[in-house]
Amino acid sequence: MRRTGGDARWLLIAAALVAAQAVALRLMGQPWICDCGVVKLWGAAGTSDNSQHLADWYTLSHVVHGFLFWGALWLALPRRIGFAPRLAVAVAVEAAWELFENTDFVINRYREATISLDYFGDSVINSVSDTLFMGLGFLLASRLPWKASVAVVLALELVAAVAIRDNLTLNILMLIAPSEAVKAWQAGG
Repeated sequence: MRRTGGDARWLLIAAALVAAQAVALRLMGQPWICDCGVVKLWGAAGTSDNSQHLADWYTLSHVVHGFLFWGALWLALPRRIGFAPRLAVAVAVEAAWELFENTDFVINRYREATISLDYFGDSVINSVSDTLFMGLGFLLASRLPWKASVAVVLALELVAAVAIRDNLTLNILMLIAPSEAVKAWQAGG
């Protein structure tokens, strides 16, 4: 990986994107922190704490985003482009997703198509944390051999599926092409 003198500039751009994400979410009406008034390390899935604290089971999906973005950008961008510019692009994509995910359109889609009936969007702190966890996945993917990256992604998807009957793959499936059989399985049926 080639380092350039411009890395600091790209990292500042990434940080500015995260700050803009936070401000935009607040302007969209999302609370800074959980309405409960407390910031916890972990918010339990299937409760009103989900997507309100620093991390939850869906944090694993954001780590997976980082691995996927690293792979996509490795394929799409010339090799001479270093880590920091790639990270800035990944942060831009993740921040855009976080904003879209917190629109009424997507929130209502989650409620209609999934078992997330009590989902009201992310708190700002949770959304920013999701972006930072994507950055962690991106960093890990940049350091690990591709086979290890694939193993980590599969392991994270499996852990989430076992723990909460949901993961990034099922989330995408249920948003795009909802399945009553998957919904029943996710509900414990």
